[in-house]
Amino acid sequence: MTSAALEQVVRHVGDADLPWVDGGDGVELKLLRVSLDTGVWVVRNRFQPGAQLQIHKHTGAVEGFTLSGRWQYLEYDFVNTAGSYIHEPAGSVHTLSVPADNEEPTDVLFVIEGALLNLDAGRQVESVVDGPVVLMGYELLCEAQGHPRPSGILR
Repeated sequence: MTSAALEQVVRHVGDADLPWVDGGDGVELKLLRVSLDTGVWVVRNRFQPGAQLQIHKHTGAVEGFTLSGRWQYLEYDFVNTAGSYIHEPAGSVHTLSVPADNEEPTDVLFVIEGALLNLDAGRQVESVVDGPVVLMGYELLCEAQGHPRPSGILR
């Protein structure tokens, strides 16, 4: 296969090609890929010690790989540490929590199919986050935080 043909198949984004943005509540994100065709989105999150996400449910499967730090789901006994991989089936409900005594941010790469449904205390859907919503939010956060509009996000 020629290099010209490979360029149409293989895509690359370097670590410095996309900025980290502050998403609030001790969570930073870097959006790497959004496929409007398949509904898959790839995001890298850095969680500060003590950060916790709202309880949520996934409409599709999620793959996660921990690059540094440690985190857990409050509903489960295991702890994810650097080098850990996790598979979450569609329909799984959980609350991501980062121990407050972590000495560094926790860095996790997630590949998400479909939407994330944030749930209220009664487990009713409070908000929906999917690839297009994350893309729009990431672009707005980049602009608000002084970064140029990102052009390296794989689509």
